[in-house]
Amino acid sequence: MALDDDIAALAQAPLFNLLERDALRLVAFASETRNLRAGDVLFRKGTPSDGGYVVSRGAIALDASEDGSPAAFVAGPGSLIGQAALFTRIARPATATAREASTIIRVTPSLMRRVLEEFPSAAAAMQQAMAEELARLTQGLERVRQQLIAIDGEESPARPPEE
Repeated sequence: MALDDDIAALAQAPLFNLLERDALRLVAFASETRNLRAGDVLFRKGTPSDGGYVVSRGAIALDASEDGSPAAFVAGPGSLIGQAALFTRIARPATATAREASTIIRVTPSLMRRVLEEFPSAAAAMQQAMAEELARLTQGLERVRQQLIAIDGEESPARPPEE
C-alpha cells in the first residue's frame, strides 16, 4: 500500500483524525503495515499489547468472551483497535481475528511518543478528545447507577444497615 493510502486510512481513525498532515505522514512512514488472511489472529486475549492498530481494509472481529458466540464488535476500515495500547503496554482484553482479507497499520507506543513530542498541538488535541470521551463514559455510568438505585428502591423494601 502506498504512503498516501496509509495516510488516508489513518486520517479516518479516531485520535489520528486530530493529527495534521505532517504528523500523519510520520506515523504512516514509521508504522508497520500487515496483511491478514481471513481467519488470521492479530492478537489473543490476555497477551501483552505491542501498540494500537488502524484497520485500513477488511474487517477484524474482537471477541472478549471466547465462548464460540459471535464477536461483540467488528472493526472495519477507519477503526482504531487498542487505543490505550498506543500509549502503554496493557493486556489485550479480547482476541482479534480477521473476518476477511484485511490490512492493518500497527502504531507502537514509542512512535506515538515521538509524534506527540514533535507535534505538541496534536498531543493537546488528543488529550482533550480522550478527556471528553472519559467524561461521556462517566456520565453514562452515573445514569446506569441511578437507574439501578431506582430499580433497587422500587423492588425491595428499605433494608436496615448492616453491622
